[in-house]
Amino acid sequence: EVQLVESGGGLVQPGGSLRLSCVASGFTFSSSFMSWVRQAPGKGLEWVSHISSDGGTTYYADSVKGRFTISRDNAKNTLYLQLNSLKTEDTARYYCAKNWAVIAGTPRGYWGQGTQVTVSS
Repeated sequence: EVQLVESGGGLVQPGGSLRLSCVASGFTFSSSFMSWVRQAPGKGLEWVSHISSDGGTTYYADSVKGRFTISRDNAKNTLYLQLNSLKTEDTARYYCAKNWAVIAGTPRGYWGQGTQVTVSS
């Protein structure tokens, strides 16, 4: 059974930093393309970042480029997202996802339970 468990969220002031983690199990993590996706209050799902299976290639949404960094440790089956220079508009629930898609408004694939990030002064 695929399991994705996120942690590391919290309340942080604008300009602050957080590091999110996602521990994976039930599949071959080192062979899997992984993603972070977020959902702000009252809004739809927004893709944040992808990383290739070996960590050598990364992709970012324009809204986070230069501030967030995705990485992975295949020996620990763990995906990370470093969030720097946080803004109030980064407030959202952050999900780790694998083989995901949103079809007719419904998320498909494998998702964790999410971790809440709140940016507020």
